[in-house]
Amino acid sequence: MPQIPTLTTERLILRPFTLQDAPAVKDLAGEYEIAATTANIPHPYEDGMAEEWINTHQDAFDKGEGVTFAIVRKADKQLIGAIGVHIYTINQLAEMGYWVGKPYWKQGYCTEAAREVIRYSFEQLGLNRVQARHMTKNPASGRVMQKVGMQYEGTLRQSLLRWETFEDAAMYSILRDEYGR
Repeated sequence: MPQIPTLTTERLILRPFTLQDAPAVKDLAGEYEIAATTANIPHPYEDGMAEEWINTHQDAFDKGEGVTFAIVRKADKQLIGAIGVHIYTINQLAEMGYWVGKPYWKQGYCTEAAREVIRYSFEQLGLNRVQARHMTKNPASGRVMQKVGMQYEGTLRQSLLRWETFEDAAMYSILRDEYGR
């Protein structure tokens, strides 16, 4: 079976996670502010959760269901976050999701990683559409989507249930024929 590829950008390496990344994942994703603005990251982030999550990646890739990358800075090989796509083959689309640890916010890393994952989705996976959603209470995530050329499609009202509260989610997408314009 093929392995999850490694992608590079000017400042980043997007590579498969390893179990050695688990302590950093627990520390970074374990921050309340990360969990509060994502749909699936638990809080508190318990021991063993990172390993369990990492162990799902290769199987999802093998089944063509998705690909998850560790976001690593080239300069110091520091793990700073995660980005990936869940693939819906029948519709030739992927839904992108990401998080970056608090110490690395507002430095353009997420935008750089998202741009590369969109390229990979169109050029390597042959998809027609990449979409992403963000909680409206997290406008910084929406700015990433805008910077990589995604277009706002609308707000899905109360479409995410997070900690007993319904959250609105803004939907963005980019199509293959819009990519690179």
